[in-house]
Amino acid sequence: MTHKNRIFYRKVRHARIRKNISGTADVPRMAVAISNKHIVVQFIDDVEGKTLGSASTIGKKYKLNKEVAKEIGKEVAEVANKKGFKRVVVDRGGLRYHGRVQTIVETAVEAGLVIKKSEEKS
Repeated sequence: MTHKNRIFYRKVRHARIRKNISGTADVPRMAVAISNKHIVVQFIDDVEGKTLGSASTIGKKYKLNKEVAKEIGKEVAEVANKKGFKRVVVDRGGLRYHGRVQTIVETAVEAGLVIKKSEEKS
């Protein structure tokens, strides 16, 4: 039996999440990606295969912490309002829902975004 690492298990979790959710033009998928250097959040229409909007720390000098996650959450809500959608489905990309991911989503909800449950098919 081979030893599997945490990246493998994150990909397994992500595949399990993605089989239950998908984005449309009215209710896009809010994909959250966190690397060692940056946070990227995109609104994706899976039917057309297009990115509808995004917010990230790329090109900005930030340390990745919860304060930066709050700023990205506010920026995400502003992008959603500009694009004209209020409801989204959250795709956490296999990451656990705590820390920066939780802060981004909760800040976006406080700023007016509505999260659709993943059990409901889009």
